[in-house]
Amino acid sequence: MSIFTKIINGEIPSYKIKEDEHFIAFLDVFPLVEGHVLVVPKIEVDKMFDLPTYYLQQILVFAQPIATAIEKTMPCKRCGISVIGLEVPHAHMHLVPITTANDLNFTQPKIQVAPERMKAIQELIVANL
Repeated sequence: MSIFTKIINGEIPSYKIKEDEHFIAFLDVFPLVEGHVLVVPKIEVDKMFDLPTYYLQQILVFAQPIATAIEKTMPCKRCGISVIGLEVPHAHMHLVPITTANDLNFTQPKIQVAPERMKAIQELIVANL
């Protein structure tokens, strides 16, 4: 069982942004920048392109209002998108507020964000949905 499945099942707390019957989105606790959100299908499949067609089609539809809310909330030029999938064997998409292409560089060190700031960012993004 992946760490994302444990979050989906409520076994691990998260800074949830949005959820429906097929997907969940929450703040990355090891973000590249503040406002970094993970969008995760609720079925545990390792690779993005191994997801059933419905999930591949709908993940972007689910993510679209979140990306718009990120852009309204965080100081950035746009919301970047990335699918890496090497650290957690559960398909997922990264939505990252970016100002430069380097903001999507996953080889750079992750930042630490205090829990109070994470909660504040969560509330602001949710308010902008």
